[in-house]
Amino acid sequence: MDLRALRYFIAVLEAGSLSRAAHSLYVAQPALTAQIKKLESELGAQLLERSHAGVTPTPAGAQLYEDARRLLSDADAMRERIQRLPQGPEGSVTIALPFLLTSLLAGPVIASLRNSHPRIRIFVLDDLSLMVQKAMLDRRADLAILVDTASLHDMQVQPMAEESIYICGQDVDGSVAPLLRPAPDSGLPHMDFAHACQLPLVLQSRRFSIRQTVEAAADARDLRLNIVHEHDSARVIRSLYHCGAGFTFTPACSLSDAPAWLREEAKAAPTAIQHGWIVAQVTAPELLRRYFLAVQANRSSDPALQVVQQALMAQARQLITAGIWQARWQQA
Repeated sequence: MDLRALRYFIAVLEAGSLSRAAHSLYVAQPALTAQIKKLESELGAQLLERSHAGVTPTPAGAQLYEDARRLLSDADAMRERIQRLPQGPEGSVTIALPFLLTSLLAGPVIASLRNSHPRIRIFVLDDLSLMVQKAMLDRRADLAILVDTASLHDMQVQPMAEESIYICGQDVDGSVAPLLRPAPDSGLPHMDFAHACQLPLVLQSRRFSIRQTVEAAADARDLRLNIVHEHDSARVIRSLYHCGAGFTFTPACSLSDAPAWLREEAKAAPTAIQHGWIVAQVTAPELLRRYFLAVQANRSSDPALQVVQQALMAQARQLITAGIWQARWQQA
């Protein structure tokens, strides 16, 4: 016995005739008659009384009619409930990102998930690396990329990527170019950290992780930083070194934010110094910036968060593989 046979039986009783029911159901009358006989055989009871005027239900048929209506109503309600269930993961996920990674990761991730998982709502907190960490500790973010933080209380933290820090700016009088050394891999040139410290530097304050990394390296080697401008605003720092007011230390992820003319000309001659603009990897020692992926432990099994995490990692890996982000992938 199946639901279709019960629908046919109800249609026959309500039409009062096998021929009229067959017409309304768009099936051949012999096929409909065969379905009714099969139902009677399965239930072991005669369901219909046939006469020249049509059909009427037997007592067993009248009982089946009532039971079948309730059964089919329940089946329809069940189908509607199942169809109303969310298709795929659903929920809200808040990501905390360091400023310098936001433009690389946030837009592509949000746009791709809008198409593939429209039921997931994404919110982004972009801030200083210290504030990204605080957002996780305050549980205002579900997922974050931490800078140089390999562990965090009650969080699942795993390595993500590692990048070098560069010195960049305009060599206005040509005095900096002689300090450069060619890279072994024919990439961007190198500059010893000791030379970079002597350049007129445009840096953010000690609250910022890059400044802390640079100062730690300088202190370890008893070197003094030649700071000529200090501002907290990343936009002010960017404007200063772009106009030739000094040089700054910057991670690889920010190199895509170089002046448009540099990006275009660097495609043809990546090791050349264009218009006096210098970008050199800092060595002796190499300054590194490491990124870690942190997830709130209580949400790690959330399907929506897992989807966002996978999309974030896929975008980061794609940028690194394509060479857009000059970093080294650290995940297995």
